[in-house]
Amino acid sequence: QVQLVESGGGLVQAGGSLRLSCTASGRTFSSYTMGWFRQASGKEREFVAHISWTGYLTNYADSVKGRFTIFRDNAKNTVYLRMNNLKPEDTAVYYCAAPGTASTGRVDYTDDRAYDYWGQGTQVTVSS
Repeated sequence: QVQLVESGGGLVQAGGSLRLSCTASGRTFSSYTMGWFRQASGKEREFVAHISWTGYLTNYADSVKGRFTIFRDNAKNTVYLRMNNLKPEDTAVYYCAAPGTASTGRVDYTDDRAYDYWGQGTQVTVSS
């Protein structure tokens, strides 16, 4: 049974930093693109970042570009999201996600429909 477990969320002041972790179990995701999404209260889930299975290719939403960094440690089956210079508008539940099949160049990984497995989410709250 595949499980994704996020951790690292919390309450931080604007301008602060957090590092989220997502550890997978039940399957090795070293050949899979992994993604982070977020959902603010009353809003739809939105793409944040994704990373190729090698870790060399990354993509970010414009709203987080230059502030967030996604990286992974395949030996630990873990993907991370380092978030710097946090803003109140970053407040949301953050989810990591994994597709059901290995990485392919024909999939739009900014679309949450590309993912089959989701973690339970971790709350990030940024106070002004």
